[in-house]
Amino acid sequence: MLGPLSLLRRSKILARAGVLGINRRNADYTLIYNDRKHYPLVDDKYQTKLLARTAGIEVPELYEMVETERQTCCIHDKLTSRTDFVVKPARGSGGDGIIVITGRRKQTYRKISGQLLSHEQLTHHLSNILSGMYSLGGHPDKALIEYRVRFDPIFNDISYLGVPDIRIIVFLGVPVMAMVRLPTQMSDGKANLHQGAIGVGVSIASGRTTYAVWHNTTITEHPDTGAEVNGIQLPRWDHLLEIAARCYELTGLGYLGVDIVLDRDLGPLMLELNARPGLNIQIANRQGLNLRLEQVKKVSPGLPQPAQRIQYAREHFI
Repeated sequence: MLGPLSLLRRSKILARAGVLGINRRNADYTLIYNDRKHYPLVDDKYQTKLLARTAGIEVPELYEMVETERQTCCIHDKLTSRTDFVVKPARGSGGDGIIVITGRRKQTYRKISGQLLSHEQLTHHLSNILSGMYSLGGHPDKALIEYRVRFDPIFNDISYLGVPDIRIIVFLGVPVMAMVRLPTQMSDGKANLHQGAIGVGVSIASGRTTYAVWHNTTITEHPDTGAEVNGIQLPRWDHLLEIAARCYELTGLGYLGVDIVLDRDLGPLMLELNARPGLNIQIANRQGLNLRLEQVKKVSPGLPQPAQRIQYAREHFI
């Protein structure tokens, strides 16, 4: 165990390297640049979806929304024509409470893992969502049933079951750091780092993957497929940066994480927004966030348009 002096020394080394810790993130960025009145726009995925569609940003189609216990019993009739879909809590976080349905077998639903789910089991899960089991703060919630994304072929060899997503940190409208999160068997097909997904840094300048970490261990190959995860060019990188940069005006939040998926047929779709994005993205990129954030503070007044902010980011954040 490190002693007080060793911890202090390590803290100073990390600070000099520009590594942003959670306390400083909260004190210097989220508290200052994220007005609390805007949080409902991103904490509720339904509100985020409405906001994005109004602004012309593509999102996964919403099939149904369940808001009451009475609706949980009727939902199966409404889903008769749907062979696949995703169920998620509107106010959930970290991938908790999400169920991906990929098909049907008689009176059951088939999850992406292959496990079968009865009507009663899905009804029970919807009830749990409504009760707030997966919501922020345990508050009553609603369940969204939406289009299941089919990921872009670029991810065929570097993802296990689930859909990879791209997280882009945006500060004052400038994309400052990015990573792609790759599902694994350990993460049960979810793109969640805490559950065992891989975090792969992405160059803001080029959109090419750089370094990969899995449980804080540097890797070069996907543990389940054996395929190389570094040096992959993400398609439509300009479009991804444009979506991220526009979310500044969309939400009024100065510091946020934008999560985007690449659908094989529909292209980039904004999945959700986060007013308190995690900091593991720094490990995946082998760079601290704070130096980039301080740099953006100085130049942001001269970058009023998304196109200007994207150009600046690509020129300065390799």
